[in-house]
Amino acid sequence: MKNKYLNRARISERKFREILMYFSEDETASKTAKYAKVTRKTVNKLYDKFRARIAELSVADAKEHGEFEVDESYFGARRVRGKRGRGAAGKTPVFGLLKRDGKVYVNIVKNCKRKQLMPIIEGKILEGSTIYSDGWKAYDGLILNGYDHYRVYHSKDEFVRGKAHVNGIESFWSFTKRRLAKFNGLTDEKFHLHLKESEFRWNNRGNLYKILLTEFRKKPL
Repeated sequence: MKNKYLNRARISERKFREILMYFSEDETASKTAKYAKVTRKTVNKLYDKFRARIAELSVADAKEHGEFEVDESYFGARRVRGKRGRGAAGKTPVFGLLKRDGKVYVNIVKNCKRKQLMPIIEGKILEGSTIYSDGWKAYDGLILNGYDHYRVYHSKDEFVRGKAHVNGIESFWSFTKRRLAKFNGLTDEKFHLHLKESEFRWNNRGNLYKILLTEFRKKPL
């Protein structure tokens, strides 16, 4: 069946676009199968292809100059009762940076120590840029690395001080966790794909369907 968006297609272009529209609206695979009147297996296969291509499209851009917020978050198992501070048993640490009036970039890390985070910061942010963070010790020394650095100390109930805050990246964490709450556990591979999907959705709000349709036409799935 001819389909300029999908190699070896077994569905029409019209049906493909319908499924992609539901995906762009963030509908679950089960609801999409019901609405589009196709099997859940068909939708799952297409959703997997969509997410794999999105991960390809979400490769790191060139280093940028500007104002950035940096932060870490933890995904997965519930936080252990009584445990405070960074992380908890069974959680996956994720580091994120957000350029104000720009894009967010996230990356799974082994831990949230300086040795893990600094290469990502230096690989994405040009010297002379301004970085806003909380008081986490891994960010000590950013000034020595050529950045202007301003902190807010959440441990002291400080969340905004003038332009110093990390509200933007924290909004992304909330958005992503709300999205992932729809799924009952994810394998490591699936988590990576869903994480990059959340990044892509955040960076392309309002026109996701048109962007994906264009990309799939340029390089069919």
